[in-house]
Amino acid sequence: MNYTKITGGVTAAKGFLAGGVHVGVKSSNKSKKDVCIIVSTSLAAVGGVFTQNKFAAAPVEWCRQVVAGGVAKAIVANSGCANACTGALGLTNAETMADLAAVKLGAKKEQILVASTGVIGHQLPMEKIQAGITKAAESLSESGGSQAAEAIMTTDTYAKESALQYEYEGNIITIGGIAKGSGMIHPNMATMFAFITTDAAIEPACLQKAVKAAADKSFNMVTVDQDTSTNDTMLVLANGQAKNKAIKTEDQAYQVFLDALTAVAIELAKMIAHDGEGATKFLEVQVQGAKTETAARLAAKAVVSSTLVKAAFFGEDANWGRIICAVGNSEAELDPEKVDIWLESKGGKEKMMASGASLVFDEAKTAEILKERDIKVLINMNDGPGAATAWGCDLSYDYVKINADYRT
Repeated sequence: MNYTKITGGVTAAKGFLAGGVHVGVKSSNKSKKDVCIIVSTSLAAVGGVFTQNKFAAAPVEWCRQVVAGGVAKAIVANSGCANACTGALGLTNAETMADLAAVKLGAKKEQILVASTGVIGHQLPMEKIQAGITKAAESLSESGGSQAAEAIMTTDTYAKESALQYEYEGNIITIGGIAKGSGMIHPNMATMFAFITTDAAIEPACLQKAVKAAADKSFNMVTVDQDTSTNDTMLVLANGQAKNKAIKTEDQAYQVFLDALTAVAIELAKMIAHDGEGATKFLEVQVQGAKTETAARLAAKAVVSSTLVKAAFFGEDANWGRIICAVGNSEAELDPEKVDIWLESKGGKEKMMASGASLVFDEAKTAEILKERDIKVLINMNDGPGAATAWGCDLSYDYVKINADYRT
């Protein structure tokens, strides 16, 4: 399927507005936006996946109820405070955020999704949150996607946006989104935050299936530090304003939509890996020839998650033994005597292992490969049709510095 990349992020699709503002939830820096609203001008189908952490934050609990209802009007989010591990008051505050946004938008609170990110264990400063919701509602515009992307950032160094269009049976369908995430990234659902909007017409049940499938190939294949947050949230709103024939079954129209949704999700997931806390290298691990897709996913994510592998890439050390140890420690079914490994970047490509045994490789050429920021690890198990790709980053001194004083 041919896609056209476009600008606009979460407001690229028809019928979506957004706004992001500063109210000082955590920082007094007025350039730091910290509250945003994303709204559909018509009621939208909603799908979502969330953290599997047993200490799920109050906003996650609220969103699960909204998603179960199948429709939503808007997302209201804040950075600077996670509203996690905050007890009954935290649940009340999450509902209050929905209620405040609903009043401003002329909607029902049960149609408002809520998301919070930041420090765990602190109650939301509700006076500031209320002021932020009011200001964000007043700032809504078709060009407000970038402001919303900025408002959900925590340790991110840049805002993450993506959008594309495709044509199907004469209708132009647009999908756009924003994400945040830099540390505490090892999702078992999606990522820290991913908010995606589309003007496609699709039934809620089909949308939910598509969201889960897209997450499995994108956000569930990215890692920075093997920590799953209490607040991980992926939400997709579909308002039908593209006027396509509504997608109700897993037919060709569904598959085309799923492929496009996955493309947006993968681009956002890769941005998260690129922006890993303290990262100096972006790692892409491609596994092919596995017995199954599940085996390929297990192996790819094991490599990109390995602390020893990540440290070796930071040191630009061609210690391929760490890579193969990670593959062997994964739960992927494989034949050790069939596995091949290469390293590749703009600096070149070098084979490190063939049929499970080491090769004499060019140390100088490999050093050139490892000097690059973007590096690929290519693994062929030569044992079946399964393939998968995972993304991550190296482990640097700065990662420790950032997380040693995160609360301050």
